Amino acid sequence: MFTLAISFAADRAGGRRPILIALAWASLASFVLLWASDGFWQMLAASLLLAASWTAILPLVETVAVSGIRRGVLDYGKVRLWGSLSFIVASLGSGLIIGRLGSQAVLPLLIGGAALMVVGAHLVPQALARASHIPSALRRLSLSDAFKLLRAPLFLLFLLVASLIQSSHAVYYSFGSLNWRAQGISDGMIGVLWSVGVLTEVALFAVSGRIIALCGTARLLMFAGIAAVFRWGFMAIDPPLWATALLQTLHAMSFGAAHIAAIHFLTHAVPEDRAATAQGLYAAFVAGLVLGAVTIASGPLYRMFAGEAYAAMALLALLGACSAFLLMHRWHGGLVVAGHQPHSSGRGGAIIAPS
Repeated sequence: MFTLAISFAADRAGGRRPILIALAWASLASFVLLWASDGFWQMLAASLLLAASWTAILPLVETVAVSGIRRGVLDYGKVRLWGSLSFIVASLGSGLIIGRLGSQAVLPLLIGGAALMVVGAHLVPQALARASHIPSALRRLSLSDAFKLLRAPLFLLFLLVASLIQSSHAVYYSFGSLNWRAQGISDGMIGVLWSVGVLTEVALFAVSGRIIALCGTARLLMFAGIAAVFRWGFMAIDPPLWATALLQTLHAMSFGAAHIAAIHFLTHAVPEDRAATAQGLYAAFVAGLVLGAVTIASGPLYRMFAGEAYAAMALLALLGACSAFLLMHRWHGGLVVAGHQPHSSGRGGAIIAPS
C-alpha cells in the first residue's frame, strides 16, 4: 500500500526526483539504524522504514526510464542491462567479502550499496524525472482518476499476463539451488548456472529494442510465456546438467522478455499523468501480491513433489501465454484509459508495434 501511495503522490506532484531522493536517503537511514539497533523495537522500526522506502524506489526508477522511452532518449534494455551486470558483480563481490570477513560484513556492505543508491538518485536528470510538458491541470490527479486503471479491462488483463508469467518463477527462485544440490550438482556449478541465466538476460536486454520492434509488445509477452512453459516443463523431469545449462538460457525469455514487454506496455498503454501509479500497481500485484502468494504455495509443493513442482509452474506459464494471446488480439497499441500521452519522436525505440 505504501508503494501505491508514493507512486500516486509522484504522479500528483509531477516531479519524481525529490521523492526518489527522499526514498534513497530513507533506505540508507534504515540500514544505518539496523546496524546501530540493539533491541527488538529498534530493529522493528528500522525494518518498517526499510520496507516502506525500499519497495517504492524501483517503480519510481522504472517510471523515469519510461519517461525516457516516451521522449525517445533512452533504450530501456540497454539501460536495464547494467542492473543485471551490477547484480552479478555485487553477488560475487559480496560473497567473497563475506566469505573472508564473516557475517559482520553484511550490514556495512548494505550501507555502502545504499550510499551508492543515494548518489545515483541525486544524479537522475531533472528532465526525465519531471513531467514538465504535462499541463498543470493534468497534474491535479484525483485518486479516482489514478485508479481508473483498475477498472480498465485491458490493464487488468495485462496484470494477469505479467503476474502469471513472472510468478511461474517462484519454485526456481525459492528452491532452484536446493533442487540442483539434491541432483548432485556442486555449489560451484550451481553458481555457474545462475550466472548463465543472468548473462543471457543481459544479452537480450542489449538487443531488446530491435526484438520488441520486430515482435511487438503483446506478442513478446506471449513468447515469454511459451518459453517459460518449455523451461519449467523440462525442469520438472530433473534433466542432466548439460540440458539444465541450456534451459538456463531461457531465462532471457521467461524473465527478461516478459519484463521488457511489460515496461513497453506501461509506456504506450498508460498516459503520462498516471505513469508512476501504473508502475506501482505493476510492482504491487506482479512482484508483490501474486509472486508472494505463489512463493508461499511453492513451499508445500516442493516438499511433496521436489523438482516435479516445476510442472505447476509450467501450468501457470501456459495460462500466462494464453492470456497474452488474448491481449495481443485485444490491445492495438493505444491508451487503455483516457489521459495525456506525449508525442513520441521515434528515437531510442520509442515507437513500438503493439502486437
